[in-house]
Amino acid sequence: MRYINTLQEGETIRNIYLCKGKRSAETRNGKPYDNLLLQDKTGTLDGKVWDPNSGGIADYDEMDFIECYGEVTSYNNNLQLNIKQIRKAQAGEYVPADYMPTTEKSPESMYEGLLGYVSQIGNTYLRQAVEYYFVNDEEFISRFKAHSAAKSVHHGFAGGLLEHTLSVVKFCEYMVGAYPILNKDLLYAAAICHDIGKTVELSAFPENDYTDDGQLLGHIVIGVEMVSDAVRTIPDFPVKLASELKHCIVAHHGELEYGSPKKPALAEALALNFADCTDAKMQTLTEIFKDKNSNDWLGYNRLFESNLRKTSV
Repeated sequence: MRYINTLQEGETIRNIYLCKGKRSAETRNGKPYDNLLLQDKTGTLDGKVWDPNSGGIADYDEMDFIECYGEVTSYNNNLQLNIKQIRKAQAGEYVPADYMPTTEKSPESMYEGLLGYVSQIGNTYLRQAVEYYFVNDEEFISRFKAHSAAKSVHHGFAGGLLEHTLSVVKFCEYMVGAYPILNKDLLYAAAICHDIGKTVELSAFPENDYTDDGQLLGHIVIGVEMVSDAVRTIPDFPVKLASELKHCIVAHHGELEYGSPKKPALAEALALNFADCTDAKMQTLTEIFKDKNSNDWLGYNRLFESNLRKTSV
């Protein structure tokens, strides 16, 4: 098994990868070719099939495990595989776990840390709402621990949703200590629940793709619905408090153009937006810089609206 993160320019390889994406295109001269996205647990790699009608290219589909033969090249400072032969791999020729990107941290330790913050929520209504999923729902807990936080961009790996959520809560912990205007119970509850809708928005690995509800509703709307389901099970839950909790989730992307139906109107909603954005961007940088030479400029990045490189020391 040659993992993607070990490949080097100039190599000729034959290896099995998950075909995560397959799109047909044409060159400027009108010649058809296929764009592939190959995946293993260490990351993804662009693949190019310049002659898809060649006899060496067998039938295959997206989400198939395929054996590729080709040359590793570099384009715009990123490796890609120019593929000359493809065959569909058979069961027993590969280990599925080798193709699932996974958190480098312990899910059990992270979840224990998250439950530590749940226990710090003093408001009984808010704590019960969080415990509805994170303590009492075993199916949700199992799904949450293994889920990604995104199809791509940041934390797009098994355990990524848990890793991101814990990091966001830790940012909120700092802000609670620094800014007394913040209601700790509301902020912790909102931070822990802010992305629970992603357990429905995205399918499980190896697909890790948008579900119908993910396309039609999105994780913010789904998350608010899930919180509403929890609140309805708790007798005498204060109506205003429920609205404040749901507002924090509704507004956690901060801007209408980023998918939030409302902009933050509460200090806790603004703090959650800052924590969510900071962790998402720092993790994105972490993934961009991984295995990159510190002296290389990486080109313009649309998310950051800047050319990027790592520091020299």
